[in-house]
Amino acid sequence: MTDNTMTIPVRIKRVRGGAAPLPRYMTSHAAGMDLSAELATDLILQPGERTLVPTGIAIALPEGYEAQVRPRSGLALKHGIALVNSPGTIDADYRGEIGVIVINHGRDPFVIRNGERIAQLVVAPVIRALLVEVDDLDETHRGDGGFGHTGR
Repeated sequence: MTDNTMTIPVRIKRVRGGAAPLPRYMTSHAAGMDLSAELATDLILQPGERTLVPTGIAIALPEGYEAQVRPRSGLALKHGIALVNSPGTIDADYRGEIGVIVINHGRDPFVIRNGERIAQLVVAPVIRALLVEVDDLDETHRGDGGFGHTGR
């Protein structure tokens, strides 16, 4: 870890006493910790199928932080495995088991085994917006153009 990397304590609990690896950073500069599946038996995910994969862990984030569950790029590229609600958000007051909703966009069945790294967990500070209702918004060059308004 470098001198400019901020750390915060996050309490973690195994919810079923399993042996899957706890989340961990795989390199010294990784932003996300790999999340592993906690399964009693292999799970076969057919093409087009989605399922909730348990991780066997629950966390207690400090107030003012969230955790984002994000896909792993290697699973996406090699197998077409993605997360349905990406990024998933874990709020600071949630204490249940972390589950990962995965989908198989690939052509072949994909087997998820106990302990397999299925997603990443990124802890981030939360900034809450204070909404101020107004009659008009300031003008910009873009205006209300969206969804491909600049061309291809």
